[in-house]
Amino acid sequence: MPESYLRQDIAASEGLANTSSAILSWGEQLAASAAQDDIFRNKEGRKTLRFSIGSKSFFLKLHSGVGWGEIVKNLLQLRLPILGASNEYRAVLALSELGVDTMSVAAYASSGANPAQQHSLIVTDDLVGTVSLEDYCMDWASAPPEYSTRLKILLKLADSAGRMHRAGINHRDFYICHFHLDESTLDQPRPTCHIIDLHRAQLRARTPRRWRVKDIAGLYFSAMDCGLSRRDLFRFIHHYTPGGLRAAMREDASFWGAVERTAQKLYRRVHGREPPALMARGRS
Repeated sequence: MPESYLRQDIAASEGLANTSSAILSWGEQLAASAAQDDIFRNKEGRKTLRFSIGSKSFFLKLHSGVGWGEIVKNLLQLRLPILGASNEYRAVLALSELGVDTMSVAAYASSGANPAQQHSLIVTDDLVGTVSLEDYCMDWASAPPEYSTRLKILLKLADSAGRMHRAGINHRDFYICHFHLDESTLDQPRPTCHIIDLHRAQLRARTPRRWRVKDIAGLYFSAMDCGLSRRDLFRFIHHYTPGGLRAAMREDASFWGAVERTAQKLYRRVHGREPPALMARGRS
């Protein structure tokens, strides 16, 4: 994996050399001069901000090292610490190769062998003109969309999740707020819906069952207030599972039972109430 990547448009407009030191110095200057309104996060060794070059906007995630204390704390909690931008960079490249809509990388750099003091960054294009599915689906329970729209989005999510998991990738924050929809593509058979925030993603030869459960349960939990029907769930399962619904119910029923229990438990913990009942029937 290269320690630096610089897209030609950024190199030309900023006069940057494709070296880790040059890209990191540029990123640190952007972070230091960013207006407060453009900073979305600044803690635990990571600063996330929006910036512009000409008329085009970008997002920068600058990692400045988490320190050994944070690494030890995460390990004691049986959590993998996020050490830098390389994880997100690798995940974006892998998803792009799979044909899964995600972010576009404009720059990446990493420097330092000490995991506690590693400096790195990733710059991605701002997904202008898109809306998070959390916002797009907010009123679906009371004002359902056209059936064709609902079905296209449902199948898109199932397809993206299935491709990702079958390739050994899991997200770890797999909620509908981390899908950004390009509404202008809803008239197409497969609309564009980008997966974002991949800094905690894990890449392996095979996705373990527990992490597939966590991802799909998180997605289900985050969509529970969208007026889902049992038919919606079955359609998702059918398109997520190789072999379809019958294969899923015959060979993987325990997996889907674990997904439902985990999602319901998460909903109770976050909202302090019982999950909404599924609609009696979906429109078809």
